[in-house]
Amino acid sequence: MKIGFIGLGNMGAPMAANLIKAGHEVTGFDVAGVTVEGAAKAGSAAEAATGQDVVITMLPNGEILRSVYAEIVPAGSKGSVFIDCSTVDVDSAKAAHELASANGLLSVDAPVSGGVSGAAAGTLTFMAGGSDEAFGRAASLFEIMGQKAVHCGEAGAGQSAKICNNMLLGISMIGACEAFALAEKLGLSAQSLFDVVSTSSGSCWSVNTYCPVPGVGPQSPADNGYKPGFAAELMLKDLKLSQQAAGSVSAQTPMGARATELYDAFVAGEGKGRDFSAMIERLK
Repeated sequence: MKIGFIGLGNMGAPMAANLIKAGHEVTGFDVAGVTVEGAAKAGSAAEAATGQDVVITMLPNGEILRSVYAEIVPAGSKGSVFIDCSTVDVDSAKAAHELASANGLLSVDAPVSGGVSGAAAGTLTFMAGGSDEAFGRAASLFEIMGQKAVHCGEAGAGQSAKICNNMLLGISMIGACEAFALAEKLGLSAQSLFDVVSTSSGSCWSVNTYCPVPGVGPQSPADNGYKPGFAAELMLKDLKLSQQAAGSVSAQTPMGARATELYDAFVAGEGKGRDFSAMIERLK
């Protein structure tokens, strides 16, 4: 399959590499001039999209997505599939779908979960929005780049699922940090609390898999000086997207709003460039 891949950053580059390893013909483009071994290098985003069966984008935000789609959609081949794996606002995702549809293209919004390590290992989870036909055409590529793909619904549903999931993640991580900080002040060891919570009603991913305390539970960024697996800035970005989405539909998300405030202060202070679980240091 001929694939154009636009956005070869920390996530895009290993995703493209896995497609190449699987035997696909990849043409890549990144504004920073990044290249991936085995991929042809395009001189522009439009060139990367020209004559391809599939075009994949992995971009920083909705504004850039809209700009790039305005450039690449006219270059796309009729009937080809455009897959956007960026995490952006729902309105931008829907606008990208509308532009693709107006030009005779199939499209999927498919943000991912799993981080840089998941991108490299090919174990990402894709949350997809789009028609059954578009999802079906993209499914074989999701199987190469990830371990699971969930078709969440029509255009924009993938972004909606990602935003809801990550709002819950931010809230639960703050809760986990608060619990471990409180336990320490009460004289309870972190290991004892982990042994209780991980097998009780407080069990959650933020404790069981990604414990914010060093030396407790499975290996996590806490064991590596909070070098980011998922940076606090990205958590803040997703929380802000959740609040933007909530405002657009008049949804009440008081915990999401408070989590956004806490991560905003954390990133503005000591949290920039650190893992989002380092929030525990602010709460001790």
